[in-house]
Amino acid sequence: MSLGPLLTEVIFAFCLAATLLYRYGNVYRHHIIVTLAVLIAWYFSLLIIFVLPLDVSSTVYRQCKKQYTHNLSTTNLNDNVTVGPPLSCQEPWSSVPENVFPNLWRIVYWTSQCLTWLILPLMQSYIKAGDFTVQGKLKSALIDNAIYYGSYLFICGILLIYIALKPGLDLDGQKLKAIASSASNTWGLFLLVMLLGYALVEVPRGLWNASKPGYTLHYSYFKAAKLSLDKCEAEETVDDVLESLQAASIAIGVGHPFHCNLETIFQKVPAELKDRMNRRQLPDDTPIDSPSEKSLIRLHKNTIKSLQTLQRTETQWGMLVEKIFHLEDVAKNQVSHDRRFKHTFPVIRIFPLRVIYNPTVEWYWNCVIKSYAQKTAAVTAAALSVAVVWSEVTFFNKSPVLSLFAQFVKLATVKYDYFTIEILSTLIIAYLCYCAYSTVLKIRVLNLYYLAPHHQTNEYSLIFSGMMLCRLTPPMCLNFLGLIHMDSHIIKTHILETHYTQVMGHMDVAFISDGFNIYFPMAILAFCLATHFSLGSRLLSMLGFQQFLGDDELTTDLVEEGRELIKRERRKRQRAEDSMSRRREFQERFNNLGTASRYRTARQSTDTVRPLRRDESTESARAGLLRDVESTDYYVGTTFESDRYASNNHYDQGYQAEIYHDISSDNLTTYTANSNRVGPPPRGLFDDI
Repeated sequence: MSLGPLLTEVIFAFCLAATLLYRYGNVYRHHIIVTLAVLIAWYFSLLIIFVLPLDVSSTVYRQCKKQYTHNLSTTNLNDNVTVGPPLSCQEPWSSVPENVFPNLWRIVYWTSQCLTWLILPLMQSYIKAGDFTVQGKLKSALIDNAIYYGSYLFICGILLIYIALKPGLDLDGQKLKAIASSASNTWGLFLLVMLLGYALVEVPRGLWNASKPGYTLHYSYFKAAKLSLDKCEAEETVDDVLESLQAASIAIGVGHPFHCNLETIFQKVPAELKDRMNRRQLPDDTPIDSPSEKSLIRLHKNTIKSLQTLQRTETQWGMLVEKIFHLEDVAKNQVSHDRRFKHTFPVIRIFPLRVIYNPTVEWYWNCVIKSYAQKTAAVTAAALSVAVVWSEVTFFNKSPVLSLFAQFVKLATVKYDYFTIEILSTLIIAYLCYCAYSTVLKIRVLNLYYLAPHHQTNEYSLIFSGMMLCRLTPPMCLNFLGLIHMDSHIIKTHILETHYTQVMGHMDVAFISDGFNIYFPMAILAFCLATHFSLGSRLLSMLGFQQFLGDDELTTDLVEEGRELIKRERRKRQRAEDSMSRRREFQERFNNLGTASRYRTARQSTDTVRPLRRDESTESARAGLLRDVESTDYYVGTTFESDRYASNNHYDQGYQAEIYHDISSDNLTTYTANSNRVGPPPRGLFDDI
């Protein structure tokens, strides 16, 4: 009996959750309450994934002991004989005391449920509320969630009445907990049907398509054209909000009672947008009436929402542009004969990676090895998807056992190979979680939420991701236990179940628990077939929604439009790089001339004093350098101003080069990002108070 494996899993899950939160969130600017809540939500979800396999191996050992005891009891042995565990039932290497897993699952499950159904939704509504007091924000958050949860309370009320009126059933604390668990599992299982039905096909297909750089590049052009439209709409919305703010600032003076509230709104607006608002003139027909408190609250809420949307689109645009630049570099280097990867724009890496991941290694990886690795991953993912679908369709069949995962666990159980059981369980759960989690943020309806690396994800999206992980992980793990025949409600056999099932319930759905085992796999299979034949994309395309179909005229037009947009971004990036190179040259010249002037000064102090000529003085050199600065700055300024206001429909964004550290690959890359017009989210939740 050893706590080492369990402690290792607990520490590893925490380190992984903290690393992901540091990569995607901004722990220095987000409020500490948001950071801690999201960290707990991510940590407990990952903890279920990594610790559940240990519970499975422990259950296999307990089932073996129970079976041995049952066999002895049928042989009419003397009751005074002490029955111990058989020698053939080997104890798992990760065995822990009996009370460890039940206590752990109670803490994890009920904390996650409180976070996902109570705390995180209130925090999310609190962030987007436009009120100026704590009481007002809490009231708006409660009203927002009361409308959202009214339907759930109505369903729970009907369920309670149904159980109370049904003869032979008495409500108590345990049954109320079971009802709450069943309601939560019902929500997660219905969402899981849609997510798995899409991802089990799309994940292998996406990996296979990613191995074809030409296809990926055209698809990225298509996404660039669509995202550019979203960005323009977000900029227009921000312009409208700025116009309303300008009108409100004219109507509300310094001594007005609502002036402090107006200043709170202006604190959300970045400095560049404030300057843009001050430079523009309001139309003559703009009303300049003094706004009421409710209208200011509504304006505050619209400001927060519009700036969040603009930040999201600009962040996604910067990431997409970087991806397309890399794909274009790969396409150019594939025809290179010197087999050294050449970037269009300079890339800076730290010393160890600069030596290990040199241009030759980078060329072989991007132009040769990566494509085969992605194809191998696609084939592996396809095999796993087929195994998952087959096991889902047949997991309710007890004899013969048709579920592949149940057969694998059974074979390992016969040999008491607990390590294989744990590794196999971890891989299956990890693949199911990857399919479900990677699909959530790709749904168009949920386009307000995104996870952007390099600390660019806002608080709103982080809270949403924590909610979805807490809601999807428990039913997904219950589904996994059904696949390996460790849920008695699935195989209709009384067996010794895992501690996880005893605490979190079974894969049951309210009112239709008997038939759900049949409808659930049929629904997943139907969604998989629809995704395989792209029925959803073709239907949306027929309804007028732009979809990447490859053989459509509209798709071709959008690809060409995206290519032109990327060419424009490349020209802007090149001008910015040229400007920076000129500035570096100027700085080097200035440093060299400064060194020379200091050398001459030191030499003059030791030589005979002689009169200085004008061309030998330091002032002359500095005057020449200042003339160079003026010409350079004038060129840069006119170039950027002409590009900045080249379009009448929307304003372009300047670019600045910054260095970011990629956590996953530990390299430093020159990243040209959007100038931070929107800026990071406010420091804390309570800054408005």
